This record gives sequence, C-alpha cells and structure tokens, in this order.
Amino acid sequence: MNKPQSLKIAVFASGKGSNLAAILQAIECGRIHHAEIVLVVSNSSSAGALQIARDHSIPAVHISRQQYTSDEEFTGMLKSLLHEYNVNFIVLAGYVKRVDSSIVDEYNGRIINIHPALLPAFGGQGMYGMRVHEAVIASGSALSGATVHLVDNEYDHGQIIIQRSVNVSRNETPETLAEKVLQIEHELYPEAVELFAEGRVQVSNNRVFFEGLK
Repeated sequence: MNKPQSLKIAVFASGKGSNLAAILQAIECGRIHHAEIVLVVSNSSSAGALQIARDHSIPAVHISRQQYTSDEEFTGMLKSLLHEYNVNFIVLAGYVKRVDSSIVDEYNGRIINIHPALLPAFGGQGMYGMRVHEAVIASGSALSGATVHLVDNEYDHGQIIIQRSVNVSRNETPETLAEKVLQIEHELYPEAVELFAEGRVQVSNNRVFFEGLK
C-alpha cells in the first residue's frame, strides 16, 4: 500500500450539495482519515453546497465566468483560490461547468468526478442530470448506476475508479431512477475519496491502479 496522503480537498458544486454532505459526514464520523475539505466553490450564488460549507465553517466561494472579462482572468482567479487554500485534490460534485484544461493538467490524477450512469455508456457532452436517466430508460437498459472517474480534458472520459449498479424496473421514471442512483452516489463518492486518502490508488500515465475495495 502507498503511504496515506493528506488530502486538502476543494469541492466544486453547482447544486444542493448532497454529495458534498455525504463526503463531509464520512470525514467527520472518522470513516475517512487523512482528508479535509478546505474549500467549496460554486458557479451559482444560490447553490445549497455553499450553505453546507458555511454551516461547517468551510470557506465557500461563489465564482462565475460572468464575473470576469475573459476566460483567462476567470481561470487565473480560480487557480489563485486553489493555491491560497493549498488544495491538492479536487472533487467535482454536480459541477455543471467544464473545468479549464490548465487546472485539469495541474491536478492530473488528483481531480475526480461522479457521473449518474455506468460509464462509458450515457456519458459525454450534454449528458448530465435528468437527461442521463431519460436516456437510460429510453434505451431499455436493465441496469444503471454511478461511476467515479478521473477527470481529463474530455467529458466523462477519464479512467474509471469505482462503479456501482442499480436495477432499472419496468415502470421506472427518470425521477425514480434519479433517486436510486443518488443513493448509490452517496455511498460511492466517500468510498472513492477514502481510497485516495488511504493511498490505495496510484495514477500513472492516466491509468488507475489500486489494491481493491473493502
């Protein structure tokens, strides 16, 4: 096993922040060691994730491209935030904006995302939120689930770290499937963070090697 890493995590979220809450709970109850969330970033000023961060005395920052005159200025400010809080690991938790390639490159092997389907199926540009569940049901698939993967410069393309499946029933709706998958996400994302924090994941040439799950 690799030496456990002390993760200083920035969570990027656009919505209510339920995956952020799940990871926070796992850290606070002692399930995840060697990790702390040091920053929460959102492109939406009304995101519930920001309030969750404030409730836990975590710096919460609303930063949007619309606040800046250029992509370069926006990305530069985002990088400055990450450096200010000594972030060494990024978790995308329902963040609907694409992360600039310079940040992806800087945090290569240390930035992860969760997708509400079993990648590589039902991924790619435009595949997020309820659109994913609608596509799964329309396909007639008997299974869906959630995937945690490394982030690279293509949508939902990075190496898979961990997946878990759920059954799609005959009378499934996008809403009921979304509820099932979200429950799985709340289990899966803390597990993935735990693997990194324990040093059980090694990334080499964008490939993932790990010792297995508990």
